[in-house]
Parts: sequence; C-alpha cells; structure tokens
Amino acid sequence: MMRPILSLCIVTSALSLPAVAQIPGMLPGTTPGTQPTPFKLIPIAPPTISPGALKLLDLEIKFAQAVAEGGGKAFASWFADDAVTLSNGKPAVLGRGAIAAAANWSPKDYSLSWSAEGAQMGASNDMGFTWGHYEGRSKSPNGPDIVTTGRYITIWRKLADGTWKVAMDASANEPPTACCTLPVP
Repeated sequence: MMRPILSLCIVTSALSLPAVAQIPGMLPGTTPGTQPTPFKLIPIAPPTISPGALKLLDLEIKFAQAVAEGGGKAFASWFADDAVTLSNGKPAVLGRGAIAAAANWSPKDYSLSWSAEGAQMGASNDMGFTWGHYEGRSKSPNGPDIVTTGRYITIWRKLADGTWKVAMDASANEPPTACCTLPVP
C-alpha cells in the first residue's frame, strides 16, 4: 500500500491541550452578570487514550515523517522482515525485500501522506494497529498531479529487540465519487 503523509501532529497536540466546555444558556466568553468578552474557556477532563495507543500514534508520526523525506526507501525500512502489504487489485507483497523492490519511488516524483484516525494496542502491549485515511500524489509532467485516496490499516509488532516494525499494511482506494451511495447504519 502506498499511503499518504500523516497529519497526527494536530491529534497529538490536541491530546495535550485541555478540552473546553460552555455553561448551558450562556454565550461563549460570558459569565453571569457580565457583558460578553473574548471566549472564556472552562477546562474539562481530556478524553482518555491508552499509553499503548499513544505509542502507536507516535510511531505513525515518525513513519510518516520518514516517508515524506525519504520516499519508498524510507517506507520499506519500517517493515519487519516477514511483513505483508495488501493493495487494491494487486497481489500481496510478502517480505521487506519485496516491499522495498515495489516501493522504489522518490519523494520528488510521488508523495505519500496519511492521517491516523485511531489506534488500539493489544493486551500484551507487543502488537497493535492504527487506521486512517491516506493520499498518494504522483507528479505529472504534462498536467495535474494524479491523486489517489483511500483508507488504510497498519498492524504494528514489537520485535524481540524492543523495536517496533510494521507487520502488515493494507489499503483500499476510495470509490469513484459517482460510484455509489453507501447504506447508513
């Protein structure tokens, strides 16, 4: 799978900031008996996210930054020796060597970015997954860039030496906009 550049900086930054609440029936920035002033924020508890999920999101940030700078070579370097990639209409690519042979793009010719929307760590804290949305952008010398978007899931595994590697990466392209209407659950 060729994935886009991660924009988790916003997610991780937001996790460190307090959430806010508004007193019901009052305009933002007002207190009882006062005139409206610039927004006054009242901190509330931030959402709970497990340390394991934060670890996986941090890995995604580093992975995306490396790929933005180093292209396909950097992409392949994040995979375990026995990793697998799955992409639309293509056979599975098995092993880091085969993944590296397939991911031979330069960041000057192709950019891959992604934005994680979530993460879950397994109970043993040595395997987990992240998922989100990706964008691939191929440079076109004679016209507009060719853009592919879709969804991805990355399965992460902690190796015996303590490093984390991608065990499986799978993606599915977005359907054409004129394709269909999905059922509402």
